[in-house]
Amino acid sequence: MKKIQTFLMSVFWGFLTFAVVELLLFETGLLESGIAVGNSQAEFITEVVMELMTLGNIWLSLRLFKIGKVKRDIADRGIGALRKWGFLRLYLLGIPLVANVLFYELFLKPTFGYLAIIIVICLPFVYPSMARCESEVSVESIDGNEEVNNRHSQL
Repeated sequence: MKKIQTFLMSVFWGFLTFAVVELLLFETGLLESGIAVGNSQAEFITEVVMELMTLGNIWLSLRLFKIGKVKRDIADRGIGALRKWGFLRLYLLGIPLVANVLFYELFLKPTFGYLAIIIVICLPFVYPSMARCESEVSVESIDGNEEVNNRHSQL
C-alpha cells in the first residue's frame, strides 16, 4: 500500500510542481508570455474547450470512485486497481491544470487562470494520503459483502 501511495503522491506533487515551474518560467521572462494574444478565434475555441474540459474533468475526478465499474474493480483487484484509478483521477485534474497555466500565459486571459485556481482548490479533495488510499481500498464502504472483506483482509 505504501508503494501505491508514494506513486500517487509523486504524481500529485509532480503536476503541481510542473505547473508552478511553468508559471515561474513565464513570469520571470525566460519564456515569452502573450504570444497568442492577437488570435481571437484560437483564443475563443481554446477557452470554450478548456472550460468544458476542466469542469467535466473536475466532476469526473471527484465522482470517479462512486462509479459502479470502478467500485467493482477495486473490490476485485484491491490496491492494483487503486493505482490505476487513482492515477486516472490525478491525471484528470493535472493535465487541465498544466494546460490552463500554459494558456493563461500564452493568451494572457484571466479565464484560464481562474480555471487553474479552481483545479487547485479541488486538489485537496483527491489528495492521496495513506488514510484515503486505505479507505478507498476498503470494500466495507462499497457493498458490505463479507466474503469480499475477508478476501481483502488476507491481502
